[in-house]
Amino acid sequence: MDQYLIILFRTILIYALIVLIFRLMGKREIGELSILDLVVFIMIAEIAVVAIEDYHDPLLPTLFPMFILLSIQVLLAFLSLKSKKMRDFIEGEPTLIIKNGEINEAAMRSQRYNYDDLLVQLREKDIRNIADVEFAILETSGKLSVFEKENNKSSITIPLIMDGIIQESNLDKMGKTNLWLRQQLKEKGFLHIKNISFCSYQDGEFYVDLIDK
Repeated sequence: MDQYLIILFRTILIYALIVLIFRLMGKREIGELSILDLVVFIMIAEIAVVAIEDYHDPLLPTLFPMFILLSIQVLLAFLSLKSKKMRDFIEGEPTLIIKNGEINEAAMRSQRYNYDDLLVQLREKDIRNIADVEFAILETSGKLSVFEKENNKSSITIPLIMDGIIQESNLDKMGKTNLWLRQQLKEKGFLHIKNISFCSYQDGEFYVDLIDK
């Protein structure tokens, strides 16, 4: 009888602990989990099973790895908020699969993403013909964001500055230069790039958000 009480106690304690850990890690939809999130969740689940099954072993040493994983996850989340490079390293970057109605095969190969994957995700969005797609972006979560030609007459939002850092690759895609961006922002009264949290360009208009002081 005692062993069942111990298992009951451990199960309730670990359940509450896991809920607390996930709350501290932040809110995300299951479909939005990064690779690191998924790895951490799987490891925590395995540790929890061991902690419940091996009820003869002391509880604290069994749970200690959970706190290590939580600390690592919180640290990486903090670094991601502070650094765009760290965020890209941890979570990756979105990949432009279709641009102006043309499929970027090199981008697909780099992501090990094939035509079957593309067609399945397009069908899930009720798109029957690739020719109807203006832009398709493979997000870091694996979800495909699609912009149709007939339903979206405006161009796609292009991030040009994130966390005070100019996104040179996006400027290259636009056929614009670093100097052009600085001149445009200077004319609008934004003199220091490092003070800009986010800047995007769409339909000839800039959207600028400054870093909170």
